[in-house]
Amino acid sequence: MASRTIMHIDLDAFFVSVEQVLNPELLGKPVVVGGRPDRRGVVAAASYEARASGLHSGMPLATAVRLCPQAIFIEGSFPRYRDASKKFMAILADFSPLLEPMGLDEAYLDVTGFESLHGSIHQMALTIKQRVKGELHLNASIGVASCKVIAKVASDLSKPDGLIEVPPGEEQAFLAPLPIEKLPGIGKKTKQKLKGLGIKTLSQLSLMPLEALKSHFGAFGEMLHQSANGIDDRPVSPPAEAKSISRETTFDRDIGERPMLEATLRYLGERVGSDLRRRDKQTKTVTLKLRYADFTTITRSRTLPQATDADQVIYDTGAALLRGALATEKQLVRLIGIGVSNLVEPGQQLTMLDSRDRRQEQLNRAIDRIRNRYGFTAIQTWRTLRLRDIFRPSDGGDYTPPDAKPFEVGTAKNKHLYIESPNMF
Repeated sequence: MASRTIMHIDLDAFFVSVEQVLNPELLGKPVVVGGRPDRRGVVAAASYEARASGLHSGMPLATAVRLCPQAIFIEGSFPRYRDASKKFMAILADFSPLLEPMGLDEAYLDVTGFESLHGSIHQMALTIKQRVKGELHLNASIGVASCKVIAKVASDLSKPDGLIEVPPGEEQAFLAPLPIEKLPGIGKKTKQKLKGLGIKTLSQLSLMPLEALKSHFGAFGEMLHQSANGIDDRPVSPPAEAKSISRETTFDRDIGERPMLEATLRYLGERVGSDLRRRDKQTKTVTLKLRYADFTTITRSRTLPQATDADQVIYDTGAALLRGALATEKQLVRLIGIGVSNLVEPGQQLTMLDSRDRRQEQLNRAIDRIRNRYGFTAIQTWRTLRLRDIFRPSDGGDYTPPDAKPFEVGTAKNKHLYIESPNMF
């Protein structure tokens, strides 16, 4: 196979950096995006000054404030991050049509053969960094290699605001001295298991027999073996069409009151319905997700008699599933979510008997237009008004925190749904 040239471009401390662009007084200070430290939640992003105190993404906010009491905690605003992400991806698309976003703040770019347009791959990478800095006032770190896994490792090692190029043929030498946790896909459990086998570096991992790795890790062992040897033939692929859409939120306290659960479910269902209509899709399956106080997580699904994009149908179906779940399990609820899958193109032929459906469709479209202009909470149902006493609207017109991150419906993850929550991760 001819050598490819793959870039992995990653914005540094993205959420924090966007906040610092908007408020330069935050520059050089320990800043945490994720919410108020006196509420349940986790760190979504931390500035490098905060990371020096041990803070990192996914850490409980209560732990973060203990480690760094001087930190500035910000709830954040997803609309601002989404806008910056769109501009970032637009810049990258100017350099190659083979663009694969990996969330809001990072992407792979296949630039094979495009070096002649910029003099060299090195100059192309510098130009990307300059444009991101000049147009967005953000820093980007870039890794350049012959495959995705090496490019990703290189960009991580180049942070902050760096550039590392790994020439073809030097992949194994580049990886060899690195600790195993530098390889994408190796989390805490895999790291502990590998160290139990005496493997601490990627050089040691690359030398372990394939069959031995497969005996300990199954099919994942083959991926570990290939990655540690710098082998990765995955293509850079543009995003696939959405297969599911969902929203979920974690409460600040465990909830047992059904009216509060139903109000939150209604809000999340309206967000899902709005997303469906924006994508010109309808759903045939609705899924409820609940996580209880003991962290037990369940999902319940129901197939609809006909496809829909109506908020009311989505909510009614989710509410019925909720009532059934609450009747079975009496625990308090920590997290609630609603999702739709089995998406289809609108094709329903309305008849005279469908006048109610027609009115509902027209109403939803009118509400969408108002919300797009004035914010999502500009129009509310009587049920979601209950949330005003619990959550305040964010700058983007969304409730904080119930504008939630996506969850998995069936076997399809919602990669298309950029994580829309100030207390994400």
